[in-house]
Amino acid sequence: MSLQNSKAADKFATFAAKMGAQIHLRSLRDAFATIMPLYILAGLAVLLNNTVFTWIFKGKTLLHVQYWGTLLSNATLNISGILIAAMIGYCLAKNRRFDNPISAALVSMSALVTMMPNTVKLIPDGAKKAVDVSAVLPFTNLGTGAMFAGVIVGLIATEAFVRISRIKKLQVHLGENVPPAVGKSFDVLIPMIIVLSCSAIISALLYNLSGMNLINLITTFIQEPLRHIGTGIWGVIILYSLGNLLWLFGIHQSVIYSSILEPLLIINITQNIAAYNAGKAIPNIINVSQVQTYGLMGGSGSTLCLLVATFLVGHSAVTKNVAKLSIAPGFFNINEPVIFGYPIVYNISLAIPFVLVPVMGLVISYVTTVLGWMSPCVIQVPWTTPIGFSAFLATAGDWRAVVIQLITFVLGVLVYIPFVMINDKVLSKENQGMDVKEA
Repeated sequence: MSLQNSKAADKFATFAAKMGAQIHLRSLRDAFATIMPLYILAGLAVLLNNTVFTWIFKGKTLLHVQYWGTLLSNATLNISGILIAAMIGYCLAKNRRFDNPISAALVSMSALVTMMPNTVKLIPDGAKKAVDVSAVLPFTNLGTGAMFAGVIVGLIATEAFVRISRIKKLQVHLGENVPPAVGKSFDVLIPMIIVLSCSAIISALLYNLSGMNLINLITTFIQEPLRHIGTGIWGVIILYSLGNLLWLFGIHQSVIYSSILEPLLIINITQNIAAYNAGKAIPNIINVSQVQTYGLMGGSGSTLCLLVATFLVGHSAVTKNVAKLSIAPGFFNINEPVIFGYPIVYNISLAIPFVLVPVMGLVISYVTTVLGWMSPCVIQVPWTTPIGFSAFLATAGDWRAVVIQLITFVLGVLVYIPFVMINDKVLSKENQGMDVKEA
């Protein structure tokens, strides 16, 4: 049955489109996309600190130079919880068409801080036991450990703030003679007071009644279970395959990948970067760099493998011309010309390898990492990084990762070859049918 004429396919596509348009998922996707450059910068700083600088400098000079990378990590990775809360507040308010999204970002950020404990346990330099320290905000509560809390608090605080701000009786109007910025700030004064006061009350009650704080609760009972399920090998395979499957209906895979899976994968890579920077064991094999490096060779569906297979065995002049035009952007993982020109959309002949090849890459990279044949990905590299370079940079210079990526690429080409031949036969029959009709 043709995909275009399948009622089940239409229903699936409609459902996926609605999910992609869901305002909270869309805001989540926009927020993570906005702060992505900061994570790439953090990865670059960690890479230089732990590889390049160690080759060039020694002793105290190395420590002085590495201080630069530490400052960048502190300004990006170690405050990522605060950053994501602020950006979710801004993006959600903007998607709600709220006229003062900056104030929503401030409320989200402040609400997250109200949920943090006022007293924390820290180990002083030279000491063996932790002591209680008050009036401090450690990076453990501001950084990667608070990212999921930042997401939840940002969404809830912004929704409450935007709804309350639209109650006209709570707006303080100073007249038309005041500067616009001042007028806008007073319009949201009372809603801001209400939202932050309520969040502080919740945090105070939680601490006084149970001795716990919301950050730890969210991390322990929501973030970690959800992250382990969603970013386990089977969870990633299912979600990533569903995202690629959407392309067959002309729907961008970001509907599932960027909204649901990628935020969890980003949390994993930020934890890896922090662990690598601290010289600790790497906690997560599956992360955003691993998925992009081994499951995105040439773009969604690892279509660079398809292009090479087309050059090797393809006979259709149309697909070969598309391959010639697509090969240059394909090296940088940009494959819209393939998706819509080859095409992948509504092409059942290529559905199996388009979904299967990325899964194969994820499984191979996962298994080889578990077996110790390559290092885990510890650096977040831009998704446009070409094959070979991406594996080398993502693993902080492990040449074995490059070899495994190239082997995976060759296997992907071999998987695509029979389906390219099938696709050529389908195109040939379609062209013959058109010639008969014209005759």
